[in-house]
Amino acid sequence: MALTNAGIEAEPVEQSSHPEIEQHSTKVLMLGALGVVYGDIGTSPIYAFREALVASSGGEIAERGDILGVLSLIIWSLTIIVTIKYIMFVLRADNRGEGGVLSLMALARGSFPTRSAIILAIGIVGASLFFGDAVITPAISVLSAVEGMNVVTPTFQPYVVPLTLVILAILFSVQRFGTGGVALIFGPITAVWFLAIGLSGLNHIIADPEILWAVSPHYIVAFLINSPDVAFVTIGAIFLAVTGAEALYADLGHFGRKPIVLAWLAIVFPCLLLNYAGQGAFVLAKNGHVGHPFFEMNEGWTLIPMVVLATAATVIASQAVISGAFSLTRQAVQLNMLPRLEILHTSERQSGQIYMPRVNVLLALAVMLLVVGFGESSKLASAYGISVTGNMLVTTVLLFVVMTRIWKWRLWVAVAMTALFGFIDIGFFASNIVKVFEGGWASLAVAFTIVLA
Repeated sequence: MALTNAGIEAEPVEQSSHPEIEQHSTKVLMLGALGVVYGDIGTSPIYAFREALVASSGGEIAERGDILGVLSLIIWSLTIIVTIKYIMFVLRADNRGEGGVLSLMALARGSFPTRSAIILAIGIVGASLFFGDAVITPAISVLSAVEGMNVVTPTFQPYVVPLTLVILAILFSVQRFGTGGVALIFGPITAVWFLAIGLSGLNHIIADPEILWAVSPHYIVAFLINSPDVAFVTIGAIFLAVTGAEALYADLGHFGRKPIVLAWLAIVFPCLLLNYAGQGAFVLAKNGHVGHPFFEMNEGWTLIPMVVLATAATVIASQAVISGAFSLTRQAVQLNMLPRLEILHTSERQSGQIYMPRVNVLLALAVMLLVVGFGESSKLASAYGISVTGNMLVTTVLLFVVMTRIWKWRLWVAVAMTALFGFIDIGFFASNIVKVFEGGWASLAVAFTIVLA
């Protein structure tokens, strides 16, 4: 384990060219990426579909059009935002193997003869918003899973917050073992998680295959036209399904592009689609009664194991933004935006795998304060979207600069792609910014503090 106080890059490790070794390494990194990179977006089904249905129906009974419209929005959001924007394009914009909004900012800024102050300011804002996300994600993820015990027994409610704090304390205490050490434990558990939620959803899709019609985007159009006011509010909840996409890029230095892409296309994306569609089929079968579909569709003996697995998975979900926060802080130190901090290199093979003790302690304190202050995941949901949507919007702006000045794309192609991503990002951001007084101020307060620092 190497120690540096200035964030100096470790010497590059000589990679073996033997195809069998390289293939084995890719599989190991894929498994690690499941546990570290995809924990956040992988646990969104616990609360995203339910929150969106409640927002669209205004209560506990959703109509067929609402169910299909919400599901279609989730499917196409995952496709356009995660698969196309991040997997196909953003992950290609690495800065010497590192990802994250500050790396993207450094690339964009370096393409100008004189360093652009505007690009620097945009990058700082994006990084600050990511830290706001890094504080809220562990709080809402663990809280939402522990609340699943209320489905088993309502008498568990008084123990939700205390148990959440204990779990968070354990999570932050194991960070010192490094991303690689954490991934050895988290990877297999997350693999089981994705398999479980995929099979859970598939079971209900087979029972009611009509739900597959939600793949058609015309349900989105109908949903937006029929009730534009309700749809605007619902979009803010829909965004919960893609939170974690920003962590894919921030964690690029920990695993590399290939394992992250393969894990998404082969495992994560298919299992998420199956689970969301399964929840939709379950709610349709219950005549639109929303309830808590993720847990309720696991009936009988499967309920308690799913609650336990969900609790473990949501603890792991927090790892994506914690690792991303370490990487982003190191980049800020290297760019002289922050003073020198203790940085521990935890891997001899991946120089991007690091641990920062001071950042870890500050994150832990901030997360626990949020849990105590808000007390419920539904209240934290209002605070969740603003920082993430803002970060994604900043990423789109900086990506346009990289497309035109570094990748040398034709202007009309870059404008077309940026317009598509920007339109969606702005829609999500606008629908979330109205939640400032409902709890959204929390993430903005964290971001504002970082900017001032």
